[in-house]
Amino acid sequence: MSSFPPPSDESTSRPIGDDAAIWSYRGYRLKNSEFVTSMVHFYRGELSRANVWRHRLDTTTNWAVVTTGATLTFAFSQSVGHHAVIILNTLLITLFLFIESRRYRYYELWSYRVRHLETDFFAAMLVSPFQPTPGWAESLAESLLHPKFSVSLLEAFGRRFRRNYVFIYIILALAWLAHVGLFPEPAVNFSELLSRAEIGPIPGSVVLFIGVFLNTLIFMAGLFTSTLHDATGEVLPHLSRIMDSVNIADAWHEEEEKIPWYQPKKRRRRQILALVVTDRAQPVSDRILDQMKRGATALTGTGMFSGAQHSVLMIAMTITEVDTLKRIVKEEDPKAFVMITPAKEIFGAGFMPLSEK
Repeated sequence: MSSFPPPSDESTSRPIGDDAAIWSYRGYRLKNSEFVTSMVHFYRGELSRANVWRHRLDTTTNWAVVTTGATLTFAFSQSVGHHAVIILNTLLITLFLFIESRRYRYYELWSYRVRHLETDFFAAMLVSPFQPTPGWAESLAESLLHPKFSVSLLEAFGRRFRRNYVFIYIILALAWLAHVGLFPEPAVNFSELLSRAEIGPIPGSVVLFIGVFLNTLIFMAGLFTSTLHDATGEVLPHLSRIMDSVNIADAWHEEEEKIPWYQPKKRRRRQILALVVTDRAQPVSDRILDQMKRGATALTGTGMFSGAQHSVLMIAMTITEVDTLKRIVKEEDPKAFVMITPAKEIFGAGFMPLSEK
């Protein structure tokens, strides 16, 4: 690969021959076959990761089903049956649900990248003008350099509960009521039912209250998270519109925008404003222009303590370019002073055009 200046920071396609370097991005020049091959292998790798974690989700669900069946068989055995095993199994099922929720977050991380490639790279290449959606590479690069879960633990808990575990909890609750109320013979009144619900020194009323409270809490978690749609890898119901999430951090501002229902929700690239106080402004700015393909504005500053004048370079960039900037400044001027701060919005070349605002 050889360096050459592309027209912008986004990926561009140049149909100038099968053997020519027609794909450019951040100063790299690749042949079409080389780039597509890389993306295919990357897609297969992420798809394999997602499948592995999908199988792990099925494993915990299978554990829950098997233990529930064994517990009910044991509980309704006339020789050794006791309703306490149903309560213990409910707690075990809750542990399985928690484990599966954590695994689901990892599954969503890999699945997000798979869906991002499918909707913004492969699908976009099938529709005129036959090139990926602008900004898709930046989103993937941010996910690779700064990976983070695309779904909260609470939403993952509620989603897995609604899809599979709600039926297990209902069966366990009905089985406990049936065992206490009907086994070995039907209870004649509520007081008798409470007496049968006792577990050692724990009164039946306390057992019943704790059971109702915990089940209500879990069902409410499943109900109130039904409106959350941060999970992007799964094929979600057809929504008229889905809004971008804005829960990355208070310091980062992200504008909500409508996106098609079939595409994973993409967060706007984190935008950065960097100020570099240096006495070697020209070589630093030259490398920023050549290697990062970013513009730099030189200002004049005066150190109030020393009274010396220094150049202050102001550079607008995205989060994935910060490491490159620090490396350039370190190599050109190790004594430079660098300040990096989040920018609320940046308009202009390489960012959102003013005409779209």
